[in-house]
Amino acid sequence: MIDFIDVSKTYQNGTKALTDLSLHIDRGEFVFVVGSSGAGKSTFLKMIMREEVPSSGSIVIDGVELNKLKAKQIPYYRRKLGIVFQDFRLIPNRTVYDNVAFAMHVIGAKNKDISRRVTYALSLVGLSVKAKCFPNELSGGEQQRVALARALVNQADIIIADEPTGNIDPEMSKEIVDLLNHINANKKTTIIMVTHEVDLAKQYNKRMITINNGTVVSDTDHPELVASAVEERVDTAPNAFYEAPLEDVEIEDFLDNYTSSADSSETVSD
Repeated sequence: MIDFIDVSKTYQNGTKALTDLSLHIDRGEFVFVVGSSGAGKSTFLKMIMREEVPSSGSIVIDGVELNKLKAKQIPYYRRKLGIVFQDFRLIPNRTVYDNVAFAMHVIGAKNKDISRRVTYALSLVGLSVKAKCFPNELSGGEQQRVALARALVNQADIIIADEPTGNIDPEMSKEIVDLLNHINANKKTTIIMVTHEVDLAKQYNKRMITINNGTVVSDTDHPELVASAVEERVDTAPNAFYEAPLEDVEIEDFLDNYTSSADSSETVSD
């Protein structure tokens, strides 16, 4: 489902964020991505979200080579993704229900579908009774569960959780990962969770990929591939990529909306 093939990224200032990074993630996998600050984890996620493009190499997700996407196709591609941010990025002057519904309004969903799916998403994360609350009336853990419900509501194929436990206490951190684990097991949703909390990740019997200096240095499921890559870089790119047809749609970019609306967000610590 997700293929990074010899992906490198060098920024204009000369900083090398990724170097010949190659990996494959199957549909329905739950993968922890760990590594120190500056290791390349954020750039890796930005590549999946199509916020960045490689300097060299290829990224293919669900048959689509991201490098070849046109600008008007990118928002449609992002419908495949549900994003959970460390800082929640909730809209402060909207209720819990409206924050989750926002993701569906953006893509022009029908009101009856919005009502049904938002109600279900909130029940899944245990926040049905908080539907009419505002973000500043919630604890940090509750706000993160709202963010998770928002990521789920559009039935995303892939959930990207970027340090989702970074701003909440250890007990609630485990609850958030338990929720992600439940979603993965029952919905077969692909989960990619970036975290500094290696000890937390080790509590789950899941694949763990370690990125350091912009490349994969450890992969608990495929140690032989990492060893081989260290010895000799092998060109594994296929001869041709299948680019799935994408509709020409004009919709707002989810991520821009979340980013701009989160600047004034207030949080309450657990």
